[in-house]
Amino acid sequence: MRHQRPSIALGAFFILAVGVLAACASGGASAPLQNVGNAVDDGYGAGTGARAAASAAPSAAPAEAPGGTPEQGPDGVPLVDDTKIVRTGSMELQVKDVTTALDTARDGIRAMGGYIGSSETTSQDDHPVATVTYRIPVDRWEDALDLLHHLGGQTTKILDEKTQAVEVTGAVIDLQARIKNLQASEASLQAIAGRATKISDVLEVQAQLTSVRGQIEELTAQLKDLNDRSSYATLTASFATPIVAVQVAQERWEPAKVVDQATASLVDILQSLTTAGIWFAIVWMPILLVLGLIIAAVVAILRRLGVIGRGGAGAGGVGEVPAAM
Repeated sequence: MRHQRPSIALGAFFILAVGVLAACASGGASAPLQNVGNAVDDGYGAGTGARAAASAAPSAAPAEAPGGTPEQGPDGVPLVDDTKIVRTGSMELQVKDVTTALDTARDGIRAMGGYIGSSETTSQDDHPVATVTYRIPVDRWEDALDLLHHLGGQTTKILDEKTQAVEVTGAVIDLQARIKNLQASEASLQAIAGRATKISDVLEVQAQLTSVRGQIEELTAQLKDLNDRSSYATLTASFATPIVAVQVAQERWEPAKVVDQATASLVDILQSLTTAGIWFAIVWMPILLVLGLIIAAVVAILRRLGVIGRGGAGAGGVGEVPAAM
């Protein structure tokens, strides 16, 4: 019995050692597994954030092959066209009826997913003239141009048409990178502000944070504007009716107006003649009568003085001298 006790003790010790080794092994293995789990969670978390960012950003349309089907890469995944293009244009149209043309264009643009940005209607020579700015999805740009070219047969003439396309992909990427860098700077400044103890340091960090936040908001607004303009094209169209020269001449000639003008001219002439007669009767006639009386008196005086008579006799004497000789 004494020999069996040591063997029992050794067996118990061996079992205890195996249990300790197993526990150590399980503890050592659990740490790598936990690390791998954390790494997987981090990877899925990053993937989830990326998917959320991708869903928040405007989705890029797959590039289409000449046949109309999306182009695919070597792995069979459709290629995505990330090109950002800002399209703008203007058109000047002559239509038969402005109201009908405006209604047709409005319904067609809305059916394409666009909307009216602004509009203005004025009158020129009693004819309506409308100017409308349309915002059109960039992938329906050509359809919008075709719509305004025809308008259900309403368009009679296109006086002017201008279109422009500007690629802003580089500008969008640059803005995104600058915003990302500023956000990283903002996070660093926030961490520094949390560790700052002096009031002067806190105020300085807060000033820098305010400046960085202002730059982020400014660049974010620019990025939003670029994304909006690259997603929705801008087309300004002017609608007017054609003006015919004969119609204009007929509209400008008004018989009643001509009669009124002629009557006014006759009245002016009669008024002028009447005014001249009044001036002559009141002013010039008395003056002429006084002048006539003065001249008659002078002539009578000269006759009495013999000035006029001697002048006549002298003339006669000169004529009689040759006869006497």
